[in-house]
Amino acid sequence: MSDIPTRDTPTRGPARPLPYVLAGILLAVAIVLPLVPQLYSFDAPRLGGMPFFYWYQLLWVPISAVLSSIAYWLTVSEDRRRRNALQNNAPDAGANGGEQA
Repeated sequence: MSDIPTRDTPTRGPARPLPYVLAGILLAVAIVLPLVPQLYSFDAPRLGGMPFFYWYQLLWVPISAVLSSIAYWLTVSEDRRRRNALQNNAPDAGANGGEQA
């Protein structure tokens, strides 16, 4: 019964805000820039006969996927670091392989 964490038992170490801020900025860029038509409401330059308006929007599909992937990686790696920091600071984690008797 002592293996069940109580409400007051922390599950993660302290957070560093920088990875979360960077992830938020990357996601904001991926959302906001395609929504500003003043940036792409032009006919020229054409690419393969397609007006700039269309290929600019299509270009944001892979760019948004990459930016979202980087944001996900930043938040997951920070969460993993926070969990490991808490486990490494636990007094009984190294005594018997992290298991309680």
